[in-house]
Amino acid sequence: MNGDILLDPLVPWPVIWGAAGVALLLVGLALWQGLSGWWLRGLAALALLAALANPSLQSEERMGQSDIALILVDESASQSLSDRPAQLAAALDHLAARIGALENMDLRVIRLGDGEGDSGTRAMTALQEALAGEPRSRIAGAILLTDGQVHDMELAPDLPAPLHVLLTGRGEDWDRRLIVRNAPAFAILGEPVALTLRIEDQGVVPPDVAGRAELSISIDGGAPQVFAVPVGQDLQLPVTLERGGMNVLQFEVAAQPGELTDRNNAAVVQINGVRDRLRVLLVSGEPHAGERVWRNLLKSDAAVDLVHFTILRPPEKQDGVPVSELSLIAFPTRELFVEKIEEFDLIIFDRYRRRGILPGAYFDNIRDYVLRGGALLVAAGPEYGSADSIYRTGLADILPGLPSARIIERGFVPQVTDLGARHPVTSGLAEMWSHPDADGDADEGAPWGRWFRLIDLSAQGQVVMSGADDRPLLLLDRAGEGRVATLASDHAWLWGRGHEGGGPQLELLRRLAHWMMKEPELEEEALTATARGQVMTVTRRTLAETAADVTVTAPDGTETVLPLAEIAPGRFVVDWEAPAMGLYRLTDGTLDAVVALGPSAPREFEQTIATPDLLAPVVQATRGGVQRLEDGLPDVRLVREGRSAAGRGWIGLTPREAYLTTDLKVSALLPAWAFLLLAASLAIGAWLREGRR
Repeated sequence: MNGDILLDPLVPWPVIWGAAGVALLLVGLALWQGLSGWWLRGLAALALLAALANPSLQSEERMGQSDIALILVDESASQSLSDRPAQLAAALDHLAARIGALENMDLRVIRLGDGEGDSGTRAMTALQEALAGEPRSRIAGAILLTDGQVHDMELAPDLPAPLHVLLTGRGEDWDRRLIVRNAPAFAILGEPVALTLRIEDQGVVPPDVAGRAELSISIDGGAPQVFAVPVGQDLQLPVTLERGGMNVLQFEVAAQPGELTDRNNAAVVQINGVRDRLRVLLVSGEPHAGERVWRNLLKSDAAVDLVHFTILRPPEKQDGVPVSELSLIAFPTRELFVEKIEEFDLIIFDRYRRRGILPGAYFDNIRDYVLRGGALLVAAGPEYGSADSIYRTGLADILPGLPSARIIERGFVPQVTDLGARHPVTSGLAEMWSHPDADGDADEGAPWGRWFRLIDLSAQGQVVMSGADDRPLLLLDRAGEGRVATLASDHAWLWGRGHEGGGPQLELLRRLAHWMMKEPELEEEALTATARGQVMTVTRRTLAETAADVTVTAPDGTETVLPLAEIAPGRFVVDWEAPAMGLYRLTDGTLDAVVALGPSAPREFEQTIATPDLLAPVVQATRGGVQRLEDGLPDVRLVREGRSAAGRGWIGLTPREAYLTTDLKVSALLPAWAFLLLAASLAIGAWLREGRR
């Protein structure tokens, strides 16, 4: 029960204040005239004024409420290191028992993990939300069990009670991490680019490992190279890419005994390798209707440097002109095929026949160029089956089709073979192309127009397209480190001219040229992985009819086997939601790949040493304390508000004495007749006192 006096005047306050002024004047006059009952007159006036003010007595019935203690348990990824989980469990049990023994105290336990994305430990956000869900008048204090690595300190709330921090971890903890300070998004093939790396040590580093570290570097899952590098210094690392497309560079620092974690010892950098200029040598033979097909295709790409030579004189013209004088300018054969042949990415022979311009040794040189990693494409015409065929040179060792003397000259629809349906050069061509027939309807039997000439070949490579009588039309093969292809027809130009609806000439020839120049998106055997948030998409391209399961190794070393499903011929895919961010390694027993979900080392592992520095200002502002759990579990006491709430071996909670009003009563202090009676009595008393004189 609690009471207060309230005033509810019967007349407006200005009237009361005016009456008080008149009464004061009259009492003063009585005092000036020397009347002995002046003070009784003043008390009578005061009683009348009190009656006009109408005083009331307000009484409350109150129910006391318990205080609330908050415990926030940091269960983010960094709290899984070393013996921190055991420290957390022991501290929580101890605090729950101590706080439970306090009179009139309730306990709330809030557990928090990693923030969304890579936002780290959001302890202050969790504390704000906990305060919003409880009456602030009942909060006796908050206790945060953490390693001190909090990433939202700018959101620290205004606490009505002490905040205490109990630190996990050990004083002798240490850790080593790898930082990528700078990495380009793309690089020119064959030209060095600089990456900036740094290796940092944190905590109490053992003397035997301080100062030096072993750094291994691997490109696209290849064999790693190991280097001894200094710790604590920026490292300028020159990298030269030899492979176009996305190159995955993996850097890893060897783990040392005793360090907290190796999750931050690795990093992945993805650099898109682009060619500065693609250099193509095109040698055309006698003129024909499709002579400009390759030239137009290659010249349409601004990134291609094309060197093109055409032999204009047909072989049946016998006019005695020396071979050396068959062109307007001298054909620099030695410069092209001996001195600078390695500068070309692709050599194309379009309906070329031997005329004595290129000696046999030059063809041997072209063969060796391919075996060392070059690319050779032969677009064949009738001359390919003749005695002057370039197949009758040293190129026979690498070309994928053996010609006969037979030329098939009748209409046929090029077909993608079963192997071609799986090969990236020809897969999906039929699906991406359709043409109207004479009536304007799609011709389901022929997805594209016919060709009318086919050079008969015996296949010695991969047949991805076939022609008349199911004979090879497009053959692909690998020779040494290089690639070769033969297109056994000179009628691809019919598709470009729209004959019988045309066909995907541009796409087919573009894919063919890019496959020969080893563009990674056209590799027939590849294992890749892409990430969207926490979802990883694993793709396996293969010419085989089945694909082996892929084993995924997570950052913590756990392995998961993923079966793949075929979504298109030669293309097997699976989507998998990864459990955490970090670096994942994939293998199917033949091919390897790496992918990073989020950063290779999440924010939780950037700083792993337990520290009170970030939380100290907030703790001091609330008169709380910071203690390490390794020094012992603290006692819990009750401390009056305004006093220091922490000491050696103990932390304090502040009783708030909060209550809830259950009933409210208002009654008059005195009835009106009592005030009038009191005023009359005082007035009579003054009259009697003054009458004695």
